[in-house]
Order: sequence, then C-alpha cells, then structure tokens
Amino acid sequence: MEDIDGGEMASELDREEEESATDLLRDRFRLCTISIAEAEAKQCGMEVSQPIMACISDLAFKFAEQLAKDLELFAQHAGRKSVNMEDVILSAHRNDHLAASLRSFGNDLKAKEPNLERKRKKSSRREDKVVRDVLRTPDY
Repeated sequence: MEDIDGGEMASELDREEEESATDLLRDRFRLCTISIAEAEAKQCGMEVSQPIMACISDLAFKFAEQLAKDLELFAQHAGRKSVNMEDVILSAHRNDHLAASLRSFGNDLKAKEPNLERKRKKSSRREDKVVRDVLRTPDY
C-alpha cells in the first residue's frame, strides 16, 4: 500500500511542479506581450486601456498554445520528435503572405548556415564485421 501511495504522491508533486512552471511561463509571456503592445501603442501615439491589454495578452497566449500543439502534431505526423521550419511554414498555410515571409526567412537562415555534412549514424559492430568480411580478399 505504501508504494502505491508514494507513487501517487510523486505523481501529484510532478503535476504540481509542471503546473507551477506553466503558470510562470504564462505570466512571463503575458508581461512580454503587454510590454510589446504598450511600446507599439506609444509609437503610434495611442493609449490602450488595461482591460484591452489583458485581453490582447490572453489571446496571444491562447494562440501560442494552439500553435505549439499544431506544430507538435505536424512533427509527429511526419514521424519526427522535434519541430522544424517546414512545420512552422505549414502552420501558416492559410496566410499566403505569412507563409511566403516564413519561407524567405528560412531560406535566409539556410544561406547563413555553414554547409555541414549530416552526421552519419554509427553502424553496429555486426555491420562493420559484414563489411570487413565482404572487403577481405583471401590470400591464395
């Protein structure tokens, strides 16, 4: 019985830690969003009320959450564990201008990136032995 209770307690602690981290990220995201909105409003000579700022911040966070879920699904559908630029471009498929801007940005990044050869997976010892046996010529 103690093992089950201990496991449940550990699971509950993990869940609480995850919720705490999520809350912290949400708060930081909202602060950044409000800061950006205030700066843009100031640049345009406008004032934005606090309730509107809070609404903009909440909408931006909800959009970011949904975008993250979509990107994760796109990567999983492609059989990958991580998101890549193609997933981000695919997420913008309904906005031609945004998709074109993202493609251009991706191409710029690729152009700046040094041409590195992809790392090859290490072959197993068994594969190495097969290759050596095939390449070995008997002495006559």
